[in-house]
Amino acid sequence: MSEPRKLEVLRAIVEDYVHSREPVGSKALVERHHLGVSSATIRNDMAALEDEGLITAPHTSAGRIPTDKGYRLFVDQISAVKPLSAAERRAIQTLLEGADDLDDVLDRTVRLLSQLTNQVAVVQYPHLSRALVRHIEFVLLAPRKVLVVLIANSGKVEQRVMDVGQDLGDEALAELRTRFLAALGGTRLSHLAQALPAVVAATPHSQRQAAHALAVGLEGLAQSSREDRMVMAGTANLARSNVDFPLSIGPVLEALEEQVVMLRLLSEMAQDHRGVAVSIGRENPYDGLAEASVVATGYGPDSAAKVGILGPTRMDYPTTMAAVRAVARYLSRILGP
Repeated sequence: MSEPRKLEVLRAIVEDYVHSREPVGSKALVERHHLGVSSATIRNDMAALEDEGLITAPHTSAGRIPTDKGYRLFVDQISAVKPLSAAERRAIQTLLEGADDLDDVLDRTVRLLSQLTNQVAVVQYPHLSRALVRHIEFVLLAPRKVLVVLIANSGKVEQRVMDVGQDLGDEALAELRTRFLAALGGTRLSHLAQALPAVVAATPHSQRQAAHALAVGLEGLAQSSREDRMVMAGTANLARSNVDFPLSIGPVLEALEEQVVMLRLLSEMAQDHRGVAVSIGRENPYDGLAEASVVATGYGPDSAAKVGILGPTRMDYPTTMAAVRAVARYLSRILGP
């Protein structure tokens, strides 16, 4: 069996099984694909693929289905990620560009990606420890209550109310905002804790107590910005495909709920030359995802955070890879400087 024909037969089996959910027999391959050989030859080819561990026979069927190894070879043979249609690209652009802030952008991203792929979509928040302070705002709510707002250059907005321990007027608060912003604008969020004491020390004694409280508030906001978080959408798609999880869908749902599992997996996935990362079935280090595949790619200025989908190993890999990469590119463009 020649290598090109082996790949051609494997591709036909993967495509038919993904489309029909039914194990694929040699007769169906001959009828649906112009492989240029007889049914007997195809049967021999399928036996060779089975010997290599690329396809297997489910207990109750004469047909064959791809194994994790078969899907891996199929995915690795996809030489280039196909572009989305012009209509799909316009839909992505229109939806994402209408967003108000980072939370809205990420929420729209997962809903859109879930609709495009009919899978569960996930996106990590940008790694804000690399983000910079774009703006600081202090808003007087009551004589001693101040709303502290920290805006990062990634578009992320964090805010909390602080009791500053002394009465402040609008003018005094505006002075403090100017002082903090002048000292901290452009500072990395991860360096904010080291920079704040100097700002407090340089504040006039009459405003020192309030300055200290505001500094505590800003440090807390910077800290919460750095927490690894993700947004997801489309778990109902997973439930609809529970026939693809013969063991149990429970562990997959648990992995999604236990965000730390998904966040670790996304962080460890390395992109290939096509700009995507694909982890198939038992390649996933977490046992609960042994029947699932994850397709992801990085986005943003340094591509450190990932956006991707999780679904059964029986998925349309070419279309999914294209959708994930296209959405990531628009996301990077919107969040870019």
